[in-house]
Amino acid sequence: MPVNRNALIRYKTIDACLRNRRRRWTLANLIDKVSEALYDYEGIDKGISRRTLQADIQMMRSDKLGYNAPIIIVEKKYYTYEDADYSITNIPLSDNDLSRMTEAVEVLKQFKGFSHFKHLNEVVQKLEGHVYASAHDQKTVIDFEKNEHLKGLEHLHLVYEAIIKEQVLELQYQSFKAQASTKMLFHAWWLKEFKNRWFVVGTRDNSPAITTLALDRIVAISINETVLYLPNNNGHTPETYYEHTIGPSVMELPPEEVIIAVTAEHAPYVITKPLHHSQQVIAKDKDGITISIRVAHNLELQREILGFGNGMQVLAPEKLRRAIRYKLEKAAEAYK
Repeated sequence: MPVNRNALIRYKTIDACLRNRRRRWTLANLIDKVSEALYDYEGIDKGISRRTLQADIQMMRSDKLGYNAPIIIVEKKYYTYEDADYSITNIPLSDNDLSRMTEAVEVLKQFKGFSHFKHLNEVVQKLEGHVYASAHDQKTVIDFEKNEHLKGLEHLHLVYEAIIKEQVLELQYQSFKAQASTKMLFHAWWLKEFKNRWFVVGTRDNSPAITTLALDRIVAISINETVLYLPNNNGHTPETYYEHTIGPSVMELPPEEVIIAVTAEHAPYVITKPLHHSQQVIAKDKDGITISIRVAHNLELQREILGFGNGMQVLAPEKLRRAIRYKLEKAAEAYK
């Protein structure tokens, strides 16, 4: 049964009162305390009724929320816990709760390496500790691909905040091919993740050209508060921008139909995990399948195809076929 915020405030306030055994709590006392808490936390100034508080006590006594609170009435007037050590915050987790929390922790842990989720890190650590303390033999059943030692992750928070607040970034950037870093002003529009690497997309200086920068190539970064931020006014969204692209590198080239023969050994993998959302199976026989995708030619496309080795053969276009053949020949030479 879901509990709304106001109800949770009421339950926690009643719990705090009943745990305080230095004072005797009448129904009127509890109504006053709960009303004060609702005003302090939610700004509700109408208080609560006697009927509502009695219903809350009955709910806490029941097992509907898993509390089973041992609330008793002493001298037909004063409310207290029969067990002096009881608190609704100490109730044990059920097996179902533990299973769900363990899986949730594994999901949340994916953000532990990202500083723009730094406040979440403390929550994850608390959850991990609580789950472990409750069931230290609970096994992990979800394992995500991750690399918390990637360069550039320390820049995520600043870039993320700059995008949200529409602030201009001042960067020292050095590509893999450059011998020295270059200083630039960058107007960031969105972040892009691909194969555990992070990229920021936007425009540099006053150039209208859309630029993609790898966070692991940023040497230094700061906010420039003197330059006016240039928003994304060209109508692009990540969905439309990457529509005909594999990976983060969008080339100013029209998409082409790429025809690829896939061996029978690799066909199941390509069918269940398409290279691109446009993928279609256009032929199938005992030797494998033939697929078509409509994409712009870039390095990520080549790397995806090369990753299958002799399991893929580009049939068209001829330019891509020659590029793949050249790289495979060079690779074969390296093993002679």
